[in-house]
Amino acid sequence: MDNVGAALRGTKGTIRDMFRQPEKLIDYMEETVPKSIKGAVETADMTGIPVMMMPLHRGADGFMSEEQFHKFYWPYLKAVILGCVEEGVVPALFAEGGYNSRLEIIRDLPRGKVVWFFDQTDMKRAKETVGATCCIMGNVPTSLLVTGTVEEVDAHCKDLIETVGKGGGYILSPGATADDSRVENLQAMIDAAKRYGVYRK
Repeated sequence: MDNVGAALRGTKGTIRDMFRQPEKLIDYMEETVPKSIKGAVETADMTGIPVMMMPLHRGADGFMSEEQFHKFYWPYLKAVILGCVEEGVVPALFAEGGYNSRLEIIRDLPRGKVVWFFDQTDMKRAKETVGATCCIMGNVPTSLLVTGTVEEVDAHCKDLIETVGKGGGYILSPGATADDSRVENLQAMIDAAKRYGVYRK
C-alpha cells in the first residue's frame, strides 16, 4: 500500500481505489508481494547489510479504519515481512505517525526476527504488546531534540530506558528524522543511553 501511494497512485488516487476499485488494488498488491521480498533480499545481498528499513506511511492511526487496515494493508505487509524473515532479512519497520490502534494487530510476528521503529506511538503499550515478540525502537520526539533542553532530553530518555527498556528489546533513538536537532540534544540522548542503558545482574 505504501508503494502504491508513494510511487504510483498518490494519496488521493489510493483512497479512491480503496472505494472505487478495491479488487484491482488488492490484485496488484498480491502480485507485488513476491517482488518486494525479492527486492529486499537482493538489496541485503548487495550491501551485506541484513537489516531492511521499510518506511510505513499509510498504516498510521487515522489514515484508514481498522477494517480497511485488515483488508488493504496488514495482510500484504505481513506477507512481505514473513517472506523477508524466511530469507534471513531483518525487517526494520518505520511506523510513521502513531500506531496505537494497530498494536494488537501487528504483534503477531515471529519472535526475535523483526524491529518496529515507532515515531509517535505510546511506547509503554508498544512494550506490552509488540515488544513481547519484536525489538522496538524510537520515540524520542524530533520536536524535543530541536526545541528542548538538554535536561528535558535526558529526562525523556531516562524514562524510556527505565520503562520500555526494562528487560531488553529496546533501542533508544529519535522517533523520526533528526536533521535539524540541536547538537547538544543529540549528545544528551547518546549520553543518556550510556548512563541509564546498563543491564545489571
